Amino acid sequence: MGESDRWRVNPDKELRLAQIDPGATPGVPGDRVAIEAAQPGLHAELSELQARLWAEARRALLVVLQGLDAAGKDGTIKHVFLGVNPLATRAVAFKEPTPEEATHDFLWRVHAHCPAAGQIGIFNRSHYEDIVAVRVRRLAEPEVWKQRYGLINAFESILAHGGTTTIKIYLHISPEEQLRRLDERRDIPDKRWKLRPSDWDDRQHWDEFQAAYQDALRLTSTPTAPWYVVPSNHKWYRNWAVSRILIDTLTRMDPRYPR
Repeated sequence: MGESDRWRVNPDKELRLAQIDPGATPGVPGDRVAIEAAQPGLHAELSELQARLWAEARRALLVVLQGLDAAGKDGTIKHVFLGVNPLATRAVAFKEPTPEEATHDFLWRVHAHCPAAGQIGIFNRSHYEDIVAVRVRRLAEPEVWKQRYGLINAFESILAHGGTTTIKIYLHISPEEQLRRLDERRDIPDKRWKLRPSDWDDRQHWDEFQAAYQDALRLTSTPTAPWYVVPSNHKWYRNWAVSRILIDTLTRMDPRYPR
């Protein structure tokens, strides 16, 4: 077992997000000061693995980040991927579908943004919004979104067949921590632009979002595209855990420089 397996979702076991403490720090090898001091070393390790993947130019890594509003998706990208090669990295933030995207199947816009051979792709939100958000906001009937679990598994199998390893990370925060972060965004000018009225509306459906994510994580965590649940109330722990998951995954992929 690798270090990152502690966060991995086992589809054969019952998943209860309410039983996972968002403030926990399992496996951490030191206090906050020590972990933040060690982060540059993790950046260097990730950079070396990415350089080998880019040089090999045969396979790709797709990192899917999901979580409720203010869970830390932007912050994870900013702090974990510090120092990676921009030429070998592709980050995409998925928002509401455009009119053109809405005329196609729900995976059409996603497939076009998947990483090419040699790249690390990062999805800030993803095709999982078409299950979770669509379900909670009642944007489609249950017979529509329930079929999407199997369709997503098939899609991610296609990516694996083409050489793309997919890992999916759910950033798990508490409602109290989310409220604190939303209030902080409201009060700090350079963060206020992130706020949307729906951020507070969605808080009224917290339990529904938790139930929707539980089902999505359990039904779509597969050997080729596993889910990881990372306690994310502490940003320093989140950054360390996500770094470990990425490094473990790339180490298993073992990309090689060409002879």
